[in-house]
Amino acid sequence: MHNILARRASLVKASEIREILKVTENSDIISFAGGLPAPELFPVEEMKTVCQAILAEDGMKALQYSTTEGYKPLREMIAGRMRALSIAAQSEDILITTGSQQGLDLSGKVLLDEGDGVICESPTYLAAINAFKVYSPNFIEIAMDEQGMRMDELETALEHNHRIKCIYTIPDFQNPTGRTMSLERRKKLIELANRFAVMVIEDNPYGELRFSGDRLPPVKSFDTEGRVIYQSTFSKVLTPGIRVGWICAAPEIMQKYVVFKQGTDLHTSTFSQMQVNKFVELFDIEEHVSKIRQVYRRRRDCMLEAIRREFPDYVTYTEPEGGLFLWITLPAVINARDVLLSCLQQKVAFVPGGAFFPNGGHENTLRLNFSNMTEARIVEGIGRMAGILKECKNTAAES
Repeated sequence: MHNILARRASLVKASEIREILKVTENSDIISFAGGLPAPELFPVEEMKTVCQAILAEDGMKALQYSTTEGYKPLREMIAGRMRALSIAAQSEDILITTGSQQGLDLSGKVLLDEGDGVICESPTYLAAINAFKVYSPNFIEIAMDEQGMRMDELETALEHNHRIKCIYTIPDFQNPTGRTMSLERRKKLIELANRFAVMVIEDNPYGELRFSGDRLPPVKSFDTEGRVIYQSTFSKVLTPGIRVGWICAAPEIMQKYVVFKQGTDLHTSTFSQMQVNKFVELFDIEEHVSKIRQVYRRRRDCMLEAIRREFPDYVTYTEPEGGLFLWITLPAVINARDVLLSCLQQKVAFVPGGAFFPNGGHENTLRLNFSNMTEARIVEGIGRMAGILKECKNTAAES
């Protein structure tokens, strides 16, 4: 069997998050692991109305094949929402994808040859690592601080590596850290991309989930040379199950994305695309997102308060202004994978941080998700984790 498989098959492995989520399917597990939206916020009744309206008005079209680029009214609606963010987009600049994950895979197909450099934040989104790894790139990690990717380190990396194809960034409430790139660094990122002639993949699934402070303009709003490939999704603001995301890119590169998508799945589900568009027609999506923000803000605050109250003083953590995650750093002598094993015995789950570093290391870190558990379960779960972390520190001190 080994001789039958393509070489790329040896490079891939199951997502650590997906494997942990299998454990958390047990309802008595308090899960801080996945980046799951709160299911009680899904607009189930509204979607019943949406589906009935689509099937009554245009059922045959909804159940038919469609164009690769996507359902035109949906693309027009998305382009309008992007123009509201100061991105000069028309429907022709939009490609509908089967979730934002497909956008990452298509970016690898379009941009990467074996040995090409991919610059990313350190740490970065695990599923992006897995999507790009298939194409055998060289990952170049750039350290972050509370203002996001450090531009001094980015500039140095660009100066000393001559096969860099793209910079991958999640500038808003980054997964896994929850950090947000400052306005000044967004502008500097474009300046460096232009100077060194590299592409930028701006991944923005969380931008609408801001709880405090002013929303910052997307990196693409500063794009002057068509270098930014912007991607987002309706998974975090509507439902993830419909699997509708999009890419916005310059025409010459968009053409390549379309061709590769044709070879992947022909097109994203026509019915799903029409559901998103009809929801926006019939209901107030801004009001819906506002409700999501209110719930997630309370859950973030609850988790931060519990951490301050319960965790040992040696733990450091981020305090995100939005999104779904915060990031924990432990002393170097504590391995978060060992902590996870103990936590699972106490029916608490999270994702060890080492998985988010494409070049390995940093096993003393972990990611916590606050969106998918009630406040009562957050308090209980953080309390259980705190007891284990205190025991880990004592054990490390004795050894």
